[in-house]
Amino acid sequence: MPWWSWVLIWTGLGLALLGMLAWFGFTLFRKLMRTLRALEDLGGMVDLDPGPVESDAVRFTPAVFRSHQELSDAAQLQRAAAERRRQLRRDRLVQRSKLMTQTALTQRTDPHA
Repeated sequence: MPWWSWVLIWTGLGLALLGMLAWFGFTLFRKLMRTLRALEDLGGMVDLDPGPVESDAVRFTPAVFRSHQELSDAAQLQRAAAERRRQLRRDRLVQRSKLMTQTALTQRTDPHA
């Protein structure tokens, strides 16, 4: 094979590679534009207005800047609320199981009639 045939082969392969990369880039660009258009439509559906802001709303303060007493009080309140939820759930389950085990055995219709 003459030397210039190798130049033609590698030139063809290089052009094919560039064409393939251009095609992939064009396809990705179209997908990106389609995604951005969908996000724009979705953004139009979302209401970004937070409404009236309450002035006495409690602002978030990182725990590092809060006192130990304040943190322990908050933790104690959370534990008490969780215990109350557990107790209410337990009471509901007990009540339901009592209803299931203590059904009234009165017959509403006469089976021999």
